[in-house]
Amino acid sequence: MEEGRHKAYGSIEEQLRAMALTHESLQRETSNLVTALRKPQVRGRWGEMQLRRVAELSGMSMHCDFTEQQSVDSEKGRIRPDMVVHLPLEREIVVDSKVSLEAYLDAISAQSEEERKTKLEKHAQQVRAHMNKLASKEYWSQFKQSPEFVVLFIPGESFLSSALDADTTLIEDGIHKGVIIATPTTFIALLRAIAYGWRQEQLTKNAQEISELGRHLYERMSTLIQHLEGIGAHLGKAVGAYNKAVGSMESRVLPSVRKFKELGVTGAEEIPAIEQIDQTPRNLDFLSEDSNG
Repeated sequence: MEEGRHKAYGSIEEQLRAMALTHESLQRETSNLVTALRKPQVRGRWGEMQLRRVAELSGMSMHCDFTEQQSVDSEKGRIRPDMVVHLPLEREIVVDSKVSLEAYLDAISAQSEEERKTKLEKHAQQVRAHMNKLASKEYWSQFKQSPEFVVLFIPGESFLSSALDADTTLIEDGIHKGVIIATPTTFIALLRAIAYGWRQEQLTKNAQEISELGRHLYERMSTLIQHLEGIGAHLGKAVGAYNKAVGSMESRVLPSVRKFKELGVTGAEEIPAIEQIDQTPRNLDFLSEDSNG
Protein backbone atom coordinates (compact mmCIF):
# COMPACT_ATOMS: atom_id res chain seq x y z
CA MET A 1 0.00 0.00 0.00
CA GLU A 2 2.84 2.38 0.91
CA GLU A 3 4.51 1.65 -2.43
CA GLY A 4 1.24 2.44 -4.26
CA ARG A 5 0.92 5.73 -2.38
CA HIS A 6 4.44 6.75 -3.41
CA LYS A 7 3.68 5.93 -7.04
CA ALA A 8 0.47 7.98 -6.90
CA TYR A 9 2.27 10.95 -5.34
CA GLY A 10 5.01 10.62 -7.94
CA SER A 11 2.45 10.68 -10.74
CA ILE A 12 0.79 13.79 -9.28
CA GLU A 13 4.15 15.51 -8.96
CA GLU A 14 4.90 14.75 -12.62
CA GLN A 15 1.54 16.18 -13.68
CA LEU A 16 2.11 19.31 -11.58
CA ARG A 17 5.55 19.79 -13.12
CA ALA A 18 4.04 19.35 -16.60
CA MET A 19 1.32 21.89 -15.78
CA ALA A 20 3.94 24.32 -14.49
CA LEU A 21 5.97 23.92 -17.68
CA THR A 22 2.84 24.41 -19.79
CA HIS A 23 1.87 27.51 -17.81
CA GLU A 24 5.40 28.89 -18.14
CA SER A 25 5.36 28.21 -21.89
CA LEU A 26 1.94 29.87 -22.23
CA GLN A 27 3.14 32.91 -20.31
CA ARG A 28 6.22 33.10 -22.51
CA GLU A 29 4.15 32.83 -25.71
CA THR A 30 1.67 35.42 -24.42
CA SER A 31 4.54 37.73 -23.56
CA ASN A 32 6.02 37.22 -27.03
CA LEU A 33 2.63 37.95 -28.63
CA VAL A 34 2.17 41.10 -26.55
CA THR A 35 5.69 42.24 -27.43
CA ALA A 36 5.09 41.55 -31.12
CA LEU A 37 1.73 43.34 -31.14
CA ARG A 38 3.35 46.47 -29.74
CA LYS A 39 5.11 46.89 -33.08
CA PRO A 40 2.76 48.84 -35.41
CA GLN A 41 3.79 46.90 -38.53
CA VAL A 42 3.32 43.51 -36.88
CA ARG A 43 0.03 44.62 -35.31
CA GLY A 44 -1.23 45.95 -38.64
CA ARG A 45 -0.28 42.78 -40.51
CA TRP A 46 -1.86 40.61 -37.79
CA GLY A 47 -5.09 42.60 -38.02
CA GLU A 48 -5.15 42.17 -41.80
CA MET A 49 -4.55 38.42 -41.45
CA GLN A 50 -7.41 38.16 -38.96
CA LEU A 51 -9.63 40.13 -41.32
CA ARG A 52 -8.86 37.85 -44.26
CA ARG A 53 -9.35 34.74 -42.11
CA VAL A 54 -12.78 35.95 -41.02
CA ALA A 55 -13.71 36.72 -44.64
CA GLU A 56 -12.67 33.22 -45.70
CA LEU A 57 -14.59 31.62 -42.82
CA SER A 58 -17.72 33.48 -43.92
CA GLY A 59 -17.52 31.85 -47.36
CA MET A 60 -16.87 35.09 -49.25
CA SER A 61 -13.69 33.83 -50.93
CA MET A 62 -15.71 31.16 -52.75
CA HIS A 63 -17.32 33.89 -54.82
CA CYS A 64 -14.27 36.20 -55.03
CA ASP A 65 -16.44 38.82 -53.37
CA PHE A 66 -13.73 40.85 -51.67
CA THR A 67 -10.45 42.48 -52.59
CA GLU A 68 -7.61 43.48 -50.29
CA GLN A 69 -5.48 46.63 -50.33
CA GLN A 70 -7.37 48.10 -53.29
CA SER A 71 -5.84 51.45 -54.27
CA VAL A 72 -8.25 54.17 -55.36
CA ASP A 73 -7.43 57.70 -56.54
CA SER A 74 -9.79 60.26 -55.02
CA GLU A 75 -10.07 64.01 -54.46
CA LYS A 76 -8.29 63.49 -51.15
CA GLY A 77 -5.42 61.60 -52.77
CA ARG A 78 -4.76 57.90 -53.13
CA ILE A 79 -6.48 55.71 -50.53
CA ARG A 80 -5.98 52.00 -49.87
CA PRO A 81 -8.48 50.40 -47.49
CA ASP A 82 -7.63 47.03 -46.00
CA MET A 83 -10.59 45.33 -47.67
CA VAL A 84 -13.44 46.13 -50.02
CA VAL A 85 -16.41 43.74 -49.85
CA HIS A 86 -18.44 43.51 -53.05
CA LEU A 87 -22.21 43.46 -52.55
CA PRO A 88 -25.15 42.62 -54.84
CA LEU A 89 -26.13 45.32 -57.34
CA GLU A 90 -22.41 46.20 -57.65
CA ARG A 91 -22.30 47.91 -54.25
CA GLU A 92 -19.21 47.90 -52.04
CA ILE A 93 -18.40 48.08 -48.33
CA VAL A 94 -15.04 49.43 -47.18
CA VAL A 95 -13.35 47.74 -44.20
CA ASP A 96 -10.49 49.11 -42.06
CA SER A 97 -8.52 47.10 -39.49
CA LYS A 98 -5.84 49.53 -38.30
CA VAL A 99 -7.12 50.22 -34.77
CA SER A 100 -4.43 50.75 -32.11
CA LEU A 101 -4.08 48.18 -29.32
CA GLU A 102 -1.19 49.82 -27.45
CA ALA A 103 -3.20 50.88 -24.39
CA TYR A 104 -5.00 47.51 -24.25
CA LEU A 105 -1.67 45.68 -24.17
CA ASP A 106 -0.51 48.01 -21.40
CA ALA A 107 -3.66 47.15 -19.43
CA ILE A 108 -2.88 43.43 -19.68
CA SER A 109 0.50 43.93 -18.04
CA ALA A 110 -0.74 46.50 -15.49
CA GLN A 111 0.46 45.94 -11.91
CA SER A 112 -2.66 47.33 -10.21
CA GLU A 113 -6.39 47.52 -10.86
CA GLU A 114 -6.24 51.31 -10.94
CA GLU A 115 -3.52 51.27 -13.58
CA ARG A 116 -5.46 48.67 -15.55
CA LYS A 117 -8.61 50.83 -15.46
CA THR A 118 -6.67 53.90 -16.60
CA LYS A 119 -5.11 52.00 -19.51
CA LEU A 120 -8.48 50.59 -20.60
CA GLU A 121 -9.96 54.09 -20.59
CA LYS A 122 -7.09 55.16 -22.81
CA HIS A 123 -7.78 52.13 -25.02
CA ALA A 124 -11.40 53.26 -25.42
CA GLN A 125 -10.16 56.74 -26.30
CA GLN A 126 -7.86 55.28 -28.97
CA VAL A 127 -10.71 53.30 -30.49
CA ARG A 128 -12.93 56.40 -30.52
CA ALA A 129 -10.13 58.52 -32.02
CA HIS A 130 -9.63 55.99 -34.81
CA MET A 131 -13.39 55.82 -35.34
CA ASN A 132 -13.55 59.61 -35.74
CA LYS A 133 -10.56 59.59 -38.08
CA LEU A 134 -12.16 56.86 -40.18
CA ALA A 135 -15.45 58.78 -40.32
CA SER A 136 -13.65 61.91 -41.51
CA LYS A 137 -12.15 60.02 -44.47
CA GLU A 138 -15.67 59.34 -45.82
CA TYR A 139 -14.58 56.28 -47.75
CA TRP A 140 -18.14 55.85 -49.01
CA SER A 141 -17.83 59.05 -51.05
CA GLN A 142 -14.73 57.65 -52.78
CA PHE A 143 -16.54 54.49 -53.88
CA LYS A 144 -19.53 55.34 -56.05
CA GLN A 145 -21.51 52.22 -55.16
CA SER A 146 -20.71 52.20 -51.43
CA PRO A 147 -23.44 52.69 -48.80
CA GLU A 148 -22.83 55.56 -46.42
CA PHE A 149 -20.83 53.65 -43.84
CA VAL A 150 -17.46 51.98 -43.37
CA VAL A 151 -16.66 48.96 -41.19
CA LEU A 152 -14.08 49.35 -38.43
CA PHE A 153 -12.82 45.81 -37.85
CA ILE A 154 -11.43 45.08 -34.37
CA PRO A 155 -9.63 41.69 -34.50
CA GLY A 156 -10.71 40.40 -31.08
CA GLU A 157 -13.89 40.30 -29.01
CA SER A 158 -12.07 41.32 -25.82
CA PHE A 159 -10.57 44.39 -27.52
CA LEU A 160 -14.04 45.82 -28.16
CA SER A 161 -15.67 44.65 -24.93
CA SER A 162 -12.89 46.29 -22.90
CA ALA A 163 -13.37 49.54 -24.81
CA LEU A 164 -17.14 49.38 -24.29
CA ASP A 165 -16.66 48.90 -20.54
CA ALA A 166 -14.96 52.29 -20.46
CA ASP A 167 -17.03 53.99 -23.18
CA THR A 168 -20.53 52.54 -23.50
CA THR A 169 -21.65 54.75 -26.42
CA LEU A 170 -18.90 53.76 -28.87
CA ILE A 171 -21.08 51.60 -31.11
CA GLU A 172 -24.04 54.02 -31.13
CA ASP A 173 -21.83 57.04 -31.85
CA GLY A 174 -20.05 55.10 -34.57
CA ILE A 175 -23.34 54.36 -36.32
CA HIS A 176 -24.25 58.06 -36.27
CA LYS A 177 -20.87 58.86 -37.85
CA GLY A 178 -21.18 56.16 -40.50
CA VAL A 179 -18.74 53.73 -38.87
CA ILE A 180 -19.88 50.19 -38.04
CA ILE A 181 -17.62 48.65 -35.37
CA ALA A 182 -17.33 44.89 -35.91
CA THR A 183 -15.48 42.05 -34.20
CA PRO A 184 -14.77 38.66 -35.83
CA THR A 185 -18.12 37.29 -34.61
CA THR A 186 -20.28 40.17 -35.83
CA PHE A 187 -18.22 40.58 -39.01
CA ILE A 188 -18.77 36.93 -39.94
CA ALA A 189 -22.52 37.45 -39.48
CA LEU A 190 -22.35 40.59 -41.63
CA LEU A 191 -20.37 38.89 -44.41
CA ARG A 192 -22.62 35.83 -44.41
CA ALA A 193 -25.61 38.12 -44.79
CA ILE A 194 -23.80 39.75 -47.70
CA ALA A 195 -22.99 36.35 -49.21
CA TYR A 196 -26.67 35.40 -48.87
CA GLY A 197 -27.62 38.62 -50.62
CA TRP A 198 -25.11 37.80 -53.36
CA ARG A 199 -26.70 34.39 -53.90
CA GLN A 200 -30.20 35.89 -53.89
CA GLU A 201 -29.07 38.42 -56.48
CA GLN A 202 -27.74 35.58 -58.64
CA LEU A 203 -31.05 33.74 -58.30
CA THR A 204 -32.91 36.92 -59.26
CA LYS A 205 -30.67 37.38 -62.30
CA ASN A 206 -31.20 33.74 -63.28
CA ALA A 207 -34.96 34.11 -62.92
CA GLN A 208 -34.89 37.23 -65.10
CA GLU A 209 -32.82 35.41 -67.73
CA ILE A 210 -35.20 32.44 -67.65
CA SER A 211 -38.16 34.81 -68.05
CA GLU A 212 -36.45 36.55 -70.96
CA LEU A 213 -35.59 33.24 -72.64
CA GLY A 214 -39.19 32.09 -72.17
CA ARG A 215 -40.49 35.29 -73.75
CA HIS A 216 -38.18 34.92 -76.76
CA LEU A 217 -39.11 31.24 -77.12
CA TYR A 218 -42.81 32.10 -77.01
CA GLU A 219 -42.40 34.80 -79.65
CA ARG A 220 -40.44 32.44 -81.91
CA MET A 221 -42.99 29.69 -81.40
CA SER A 222 -45.77 32.10 -82.36
CA THR A 223 -43.90 33.01 -85.55
CA LEU A 224 -43.33 29.33 -86.38
CA ILE A 225 -47.02 28.56 -85.81
CA GLN A 226 -48.00 31.38 -88.16
CA HIS A 227 -45.69 29.95 -90.83
CA LEU A 228 -47.16 26.47 -90.34
CA GLU A 229 -50.68 27.87 -90.60
CA GLY A 230 -49.70 29.53 -93.88
CA ILE A 231 -48.32 26.23 -95.17
CA GLY A 232 -51.49 24.46 -94.03
CA ALA A 233 -53.67 27.01 -95.82
CA HIS A 234 -51.71 26.55 -99.04
CA LEU A 235 -51.90 22.78 -98.67
CA GLY A 236 -55.67 23.05 -98.20
CA LYS A 237 -55.97 25.14 -101.36
CA ALA A 238 -53.78 22.64 -103.24
CA VAL A 239 -55.95 19.73 -102.10
CA GLY A 240 -59.10 21.62 -103.11
CA ALA A 241 -57.66 22.39 -106.54
CA TYR A 242 -56.57 18.76 -106.90
CA ASN A 243 -60.05 17.47 -106.03
CA LYS A 244 -61.66 19.88 -108.51
CA ALA A 245 -59.30 18.67 -111.20
CA VAL A 246 -60.13 15.03 -110.40
CA GLY A 247 -63.86 15.78 -110.41
CA SER A 248 -63.59 17.59 -113.74
CA MET A 249 -61.63 14.73 -115.24
CA GLU A 250 -64.15 12.15 -114.03
CA SER A 251 -67.16 14.09 -115.28
CA ARG A 252 -65.80 15.49 -118.56
CA VAL A 253 -62.70 13.62 -119.72
CA LEU A 254 -63.09 9.98 -118.69
CA PRO A 255 -66.56 9.46 -120.25
CA SER A 256 -65.14 10.39 -123.66
CA VAL A 257 -62.12 8.15 -123.12
CA ARG A 258 -64.38 5.20 -122.26
CA LYS A 259 -66.24 5.62 -125.59
CA PHE A 260 -62.92 4.94 -127.38
CA LYS A 261 -62.90 1.57 -125.66
CA GLU A 262 -66.47 0.86 -126.74
CA LEU A 263 -65.44 1.63 -130.34
CA GLY A 264 -62.58 -0.87 -130.08
CA VAL A 265 -59.78 1.64 -129.62
CA THR A 266 -57.68 0.49 -126.67
CA GLY A 267 -54.19 1.06 -125.40
CA ALA A 268 -51.67 -1.22 -123.84
CA GLU A 269 -52.77 -0.37 -120.32
CA GLU A 270 -56.03 0.43 -118.66
CA ILE A 271 -56.52 4.00 -117.46
CA PRO A 272 -56.41 3.80 -113.63
CA ALA A 273 -59.06 5.42 -111.47
CA ILE A 274 -57.97 8.56 -109.66
CA GLU A 275 -59.31 9.07 -106.14
CA GLN A 276 -59.95 12.42 -104.55
CA ILE A 277 -58.12 13.36 -101.31
CA ASP A 278 -60.51 13.48 -98.38
CA GLN A 279 -58.02 14.68 -95.74
CA THR A 280 -57.31 18.35 -95.09
CA PRO A 281 -54.44 19.96 -93.11
CA ARG A 282 -55.05 19.93 -89.36
CA ASN A 283 -55.71 23.27 -87.69
CA LEU A 284 -53.18 24.50 -85.08
CA ASP A 285 -54.92 25.57 -81.86
CA PHE A 286 -51.85 27.11 -80.12
CA LEU A 287 -52.61 30.74 -80.96
CA SER A 288 -56.38 30.43 -80.68
CA GLU A 289 -56.15 28.77 -77.25
CA ASP A 290 -53.71 31.47 -76.07
CA SER A 291 -55.98 34.29 -77.27
CA ASN A 292 -58.98 32.68 -75.60
CA GLY A 293 -57.01 32.27 -72.34
